[in-house]
Amino acid sequence: MRPALEVADIVRTHGDEFRQVHAASLSPRQKRVLRNIELCRTAALGGHLEQCDQCGHERHAYNSCSDRHCPKCQSLARAQWLEKRQAELLPVEYFHVVFTLPEPLAKLSLQNKQQMYNLLFRATAETLETIAADPQHLGAQIGFFCILHTWGQTLTANPHS
Repeated sequence: MRPALEVADIVRTHGDEFRQVHAASLSPRQKRVLRNIELCRTAALGGHLEQCDQCGHERHAYNSCSDRHCPKCQSLARAQWLEKRQAELLPVEYFHVVFTLPEPLAKLSLQNKQQMYNLLFRATAETLETIAADPQHLGAQIGFFCILHTWGQTLTANPHS
């Protein structure tokens, strides 16, 4: 069921005005994303015929923009990505632990990325191994992997692993 209001509806209603007001600060890529969202699943992108494999029911559907920033297109890609990741999970308990640099160090990391990120990973590894080896916690040697995220959800510098 379609939600009452979608991002595309807002872009279609206010997109031209937004692009005019912010013309100087929008990059060509940002303008393209707005246009893609605006045209996504409309006649402007053409369409195709979908058919049910079991009952043969047919329906016409408009093509998607396939832009990774589009909320409609992103949800399918996200669902497919999650399904693939879940298939890779081992049947064991796991924990998601986040190590975040304090703000003064986060700012320093912008000028010294390689050194600061190496230190973050080393501190992360040593901390996890030390705590896991402690008999009061797990008393075990663990396996883990680290992923570096350099930006937070608000798109500000926020290095964390």
